[in-house]
Amino acid sequence: MHYVRLGRTGERVSRIGFGGFPICAVNYARGWDPYSQDGRAVAVRTVQRAVALGINYIDTAAAYGEGHSERIIGEAIAGRRDELFVATKVVLGLDGPRTTASVRESMERLGTDRLDLIQFHGGVYTDEVNRHLLRGGPMDALLALRDRGEVRFVGATTEEPFSLLPLMRTGLLDVIQVRYNLIYQSAAHHVLDEARERDIGVTLMRPLTSGIFQHLAGRLLPELADCDLYAACLKYVLADSRVHVANVGMRWPQEVEANVRLAERFEPPFDVADLPRGTNKVYDAMDADEGLSRP
Repeated sequence: MHYVRLGRTGERVSRIGFGGFPICAVNYARGWDPYSQDGRAVAVRTVQRAVALGINYIDTAAAYGEGHSERIIGEAIAGRRDELFVATKVVLGLDGPRTTASVRESMERLGTDRLDLIQFHGGVYTDEVNRHLLRGGPMDALLALRDRGEVRFVGATTEEPFSLLPLMRTGLLDVIQVRYNLIYQSAAHHVLDEARERDIGVTLMRPLTSGIFQHLAGRLLPELADCDLYAACLKYVLADSRVHVANVGMRWPQEVEANVRLAERFEPPFDVADLPRGTNKVYDAMDADEGLSRP
């Protein structure tokens, strides 16, 4: 497993993180029910397999199955907590005291007396949301938990990276988790460079597009059925030097093994951070590849 420094936290974390949503989400089409006795047992083994293969970044949330994901992870990591970087989330909209209570409830489900990272669980950070976080008590609650040693670092997650910029610029966030992958490119345009400049840790949600790209490609281009589009997506984000951790949701031990094997063997042929963005820059890059220059 390859490890990197997670921004200003200084922590050494695996390039692949264990994304905790799928272990609480039913998917009957794939024979997956983590609420059944057998399904839960498989989920526990999957987390344990990830840890055994060197994944030390574990990401979950109180909202994942109303704590089901946290409970499974807590069971799976018992006895190995000190080896891991455990991150969870608190929903937006709570006041200060309820924010504190939610974080402590998460710690209880996870079987730990401290969290490495607590994140606001967000979609889009509007001005109204930011005012509430910064003036309504939630941020003060997280900072107080940090000062007491119950939480080590503070972060925020978002589906729309551009909306996170104002909160990033407060200097209060140690880590951000953004939606960024082969088809969702907003982070590349708006936050990844600034996060690097500010030495903020960057982790990803949906690095494999949550299957959206694969489902779409299968319908539009059936001839791609023999291509491993999941591997292409994972290679894309691992090739971006601005990304520290790709949180991959995994349900079965064999999924963990395949993703870890890819990550261990993959040597990026280029840095995705240097890819040209914008039509004119793409044309310039194509011309340069052919040894051509404009008069």
